[in-house]
Amino acid sequence: MKKIAIMQPYFLPYIGYWQLIGAVDEFVLYDNIEYTKKGWFNRNRIINNGQDRLITIPIKNESDFLKVNERHLSDNSHQEIQRIIRIIEATYRKSPYFDEAFPIIKKCLEYPELNLFKYIFHSIEVIGEYIGISTKITLSSSVQIDHSLKAEEKVLAICRFLNATTYINAIGGRELYNPDQFLTEGIELKFIKSKDIKYKQFDNEFVPWLSIIDVMMFNDKSSIKKLTQEYDLI
Repeated sequence: MKKIAIMQPYFLPYIGYWQLIGAVDEFVLYDNIEYTKKGWFNRNRIINNGQDRLITIPIKNESDFLKVNERHLSDNSHQEIQRIIRIIEATYRKSPYFDEAFPIIKKCLEYPELNLFKYIFHSIEVIGEYIGISTKITLSSSVQIDHSLKAEEKVLAICRFLNATTYINAIGGRELYNPDQFLTEGIELKFIKSKDIKYKQFDNEFVPWLSIIDVMMFNDKSSIKKLTQEYDLI
C-alpha cells in the first residue's frame, strides 16, 4: 500500500498543505508547472490587528510562460524580504512561541537563493523538519512520464510510475477527478478535508487558514503536530 499526493509549491503554506504532506508516503512537488500570478507561489497571509494581511515576495519580470523552476525572485528582493521580516517581528513578537518560531521563519525568508522553486522548496524542508513531518518529497520533473500530459491523465501517469495504490487530493479538487477512472488503474482516490481548526490568536476573533507562520507563533511543536492530523479522508 502506497499513498501519494501531488501539489504545487506554495510559500509558507497554510496548515492544510502540511496535513496533505503528512497524510501520504510520498509527496510529489510540481517544480515543472507553469507559474501563475494568482497562485500562492510567492505570497501568503498573516494576522494583522485581527484581520489578514498579505505578504508577497517580489518576482523578477520574466516571461509568463516560464515554469516555476525557471522563475526568479527580483534582483532587489532582499529589501522587501527584510521589510516582511520586520512586519512579522512587529506583528508576532508578543505571541507565546515567537522565540522558537521566529528564527525558523527568518531562516526561510533569508535563504540566499533567487530561483523561485529552490527558495520555496528550502522553506518546505525547513518547516517540515520543525513541525515533525518526514514524508519523502519527490520533484515532479524527476518522474519519468510524458510531461505534456494534463490534469487527470498526468496525475494517473505519476501514480503509475510511483506504484501508488492511493491518491490523495485536496478537497477543492473533488470535481476534477473521476473515481472510476482511478479504480480502473487499481488506485483508490481520496480527498483530504481539514477539520474546524482553531487556536488562540491574541485576544482577537480567530482568522482561519493563514500561513504556517501564524500556526507556529501560537502553538508549540507538539500542538502543531496534532493540528496536522486534524482531517478526514473522504
